[in-house]
This record gives sequence, C-alpha cells and structure tokens, in this order.
Amino acid sequence: MAKRLNTMTVLRTEQLTPHMVRVWLGGDGFDDFLPVGPGAPDAADTDMYVKFVFTPDGGAFPQPVDVEALRASLPPERRPVLRTYTVRRYDPLARELAVDFVVHGDEGLAGPWARRVRPGEVISFQGPGSGYRPDPDAPWHLLVSDEAGLPALAAALEALPADAVAKVFIEVAGPADELALTAPVGAEITWIHRGSSSGEAPEDRAGDNAPIVAAVRAAQWLDGEPQVFIHGEAQAVMKNLRGYVRKERGVSAQRASSISGYWRRGRTEEGFRQWKADERKAEAEAVG
Repeated sequence: MAKRLNTMTVLRTEQLTPHMVRVWLGGDGFDDFLPVGPGAPDAADTDMYVKFVFTPDGGAFPQPVDVEALRASLPPERRPVLRTYTVRRYDPLARELAVDFVVHGDEGLAGPWARRVRPGEVISFQGPGSGYRPDPDAPWHLLVSDEAGLPALAAALEALPADAVAKVFIEVAGPADELALTAPVGAEITWIHRGSSSGEAPEDRAGDNAPIVAAVRAAQWLDGEPQVFIHGEAQAVMKNLRGYVRKERGVSAQRASSISGYWRRGRTEEGFRQWKADERKAEAEAVG
C-alpha cells in the first residue's frame, strides 16, 4: 500500500538560531494532514514525524508526486530521497504546520532547502507517523535531546500538565543555539554546550564522549519510575544513554519506550537506516 502523501505550501520561514530554521507549511493541502496518536486530533502525539520528498540535489519534485512510480521509473541517481523531520507544531485553527530544520551550511539536503526556500513554494511529504506523548500520570519525566531531537522535546514540554515534574537535558553548540521553551514550573531545564555544531564536534565531544551523556549520568535521580524520552545522535543515545536508563536505573520498557537515535554521526539518512538494520540484526543474533 502506498504511504499517505501530503503536499503543502511554504508560508514563511524563521531563523530561530544560528543552526535552526523553522519552516511554516499550510495552504490547500493542510486539510489532508491527519494528526496521529491516541488523543488525536486535539491531543496528538508530540513526536509526529514526516518524510520530506527531495530530488537528489535537494530540490522539490514537480507536482504531482508519486514516490513509488518515480522509484520504479527513474534510474537510481535520480530517484526521490526522503528526509525525516518532526512536526514542531500543528495548529488546526491557523491551519499551519511548523517544522524545524537543523542547518549546517551546505551540508545535506533538507537543511540547505529550509534555508533557501521561499513562501509560495510547495513540498511533498509522507506521514505523519508517531509513537509518544507524555503520560500525565508519570511520577516524573526525563527528557533528553540534541538539536535534532529538540523540536519533539519542546513539543513534549508544552504538553506536560502544569504540575508535572521533569528533568530536561538539551545539548547544543552554544548559548546562541538555546531556544525559549514553554514548560511547567516543575521542569528543570539544563542546556549543555559542546562548543561546536553537531556535525563539527571533535571526537572527544561526540558519540561516547558527548557532554550530554555525562550530564545525564550525573543528574540526581528522583523517586518513582520516570517516563523517559531520549532522542539524538545514535551513538550517544543507543550505545550509552539507553543502557544507563534501562539497565543501571532499571526503567521498564513501557516507561522507556521512546529512546532512539535520530541520526548517526558521519552517515546520511540512508546510511543511518542501514546502521540501524545492522544493529537490530546483531542484537537478534546475540539473543538467539
């Protein structure tokens, strides 16, 4: 079955920080977007994600787009390329979607597109998918991310009840990359500065050595089992923080179901998908 495809118009863009651009989407295609989650549409999941359809050189395909037909008819070097991003805000009253893009100059496809796109241009995407919304009954929340996971983390903070307790750790390049966040009074937010953009961080400030790993491990652990949301660079998250939360702290799979890598240092999204497949295969073989 073909995956659901949406096509929207770029309404405006905002330069949020030196490394983040927000693109607002809407137009006639807004009504085709179906928010997901047990509480949708009024309380949709806070990690809704979509897959933007780009040409191999980072442009938008002429409309209408049929991803499967293009994949079947075009040579590999001309086929659509998908890039996954979180919906930062869904506003049914204004009929707008906001998507935040991490931008590292001309690196990649989606970031440069977000930086140069102009109002009136159209873009297609598949989705949304999702899987997480903060549980209002959790004793407390542990929310952790880098820039890539920040849009979903920010949306989760906004969805927390007013009396929620949370420990929040966000790793960015520096003070200029911090964003104003809406959060309950009981949310303790710690910004961690690695000193450079995520793509330029040296080995001693990335992966196993990412500052956010040490910060989370050093944090005070509150009473009760937290609901955990951790998303960011795969080595830091999957090889370090997931084991700490699940094994050392004993958080159940149910409460720690939203821990995953959003990207992998040194790999494209296609390469990251292959890395994840290899990891799942290795884990399955180890269990078997």
